[in-house]
Amino acid sequence: MKYRRIIVNRKRQLELIEDELPSPGPGEVRVKILAAGMSFADVSMREGVHPEARRPPFTPGWDVVGTVDAIGEGVQAVPVGTTVSAMPIIGGYAEYLCLPATELVRVPPQVDPAEAVCLILNYVTAYQMLHRSAQAKPGETALIHSAAGGVGTALLQLARLHGVHTYGTASPGKLKTIESLGGHAIDYKHTDVLKQIRDLPGGGVDIVFDGIGGWNLLPSWRALKSGGRLVAYGLISSLARGRRDLLRLVSSAAAWAIALARSLLTRRKRLSIYSIQMLKRRKPDWFRQDLTTLFDLLARGEIKPILYRKLPLEQAALGDELLRKGDTVGKIVLVNFQ
Repeated sequence: MKYRRIIVNRKRQLELIEDELPSPGPGEVRVKILAAGMSFADVSMREGVHPEARRPPFTPGWDVVGTVDAIGEGVQAVPVGTTVSAMPIIGGYAEYLCLPATELVRVPPQVDPAEAVCLILNYVTAYQMLHRSAQAKPGETALIHSAAGGVGTALLQLARLHGVHTYGTASPGKLKTIESLGGHAIDYKHTDVLKQIRDLPGGGVDIVFDGIGGWNLLPSWRALKSGGRLVAYGLISSLARGRRDLLRLVSSAAAWAIALARSLLTRRKRLSIYSIQMLKRRKPDWFRQDLTTLFDLLARGEIKPILYRKLPLEQAALGDELLRKGDTVGKIVLVNFQ
């Protein structure tokens, strides 16, 4: 039996191919994928500039939701027909995927798979940065860069649930999205973001979430009040235009590191660098616990992921193009698998 999957070919282009349907090995299950998330991390991996990048050919796709289609030897806890989720990092752009049973987190049956898949990468990232990295407290203030993106909209919703007042940066066409999620929108193209934040009572915010990286980290650091926390993530986004920007990223990061070291001598602030895959490898139980908590919030209607586009598998290249343009609000999801 054949199945379809997307590969990054040797020209680093997305290509739809057919392959032999794999069988699960010992301790594995085969998942029939119902929804697969698309993210900028996938784009960076295709371009070969992400820390998790593989040598082509490979199938991209960090996050999936599907039903167990077949089980391998020794698997008892996950019966056929169970709706499950996983963060495989690669392999999600496919109709089927074999995964270790230990990597699966059950999905409540009443939850829409397209919404559920949004939680795996984006909302776990937001939840862990908010609660585990920043250890945010109700009543605090936070600045969220790129607040209309997948992680940004998740941060806005989760911060509001936790009683954190948010400020979010975005381009003019995305400001209403931020306001609709309870944040104070800042047009970064026509506003001095740092001045506006430093004019707040206390001279800044308690927390900054920065997924831009490069030189943007320095004003993010300066936007913190005394005792504030900067959570940096997704620094590879500085490489959006490809490998030729690597030298610029390294040099800007070095300059920023020097400035930060000087600031640490005189100001009581804290920097955390967040990586969902690194934390998952060190603390796999946290990932499972946090994703289960988020599924419960989704099932109760307390969070609502923003779906920018639902695309069939064969239109993955269109999703990749939309992500590279940076015009998306929320998440792009591959659905309608046959």
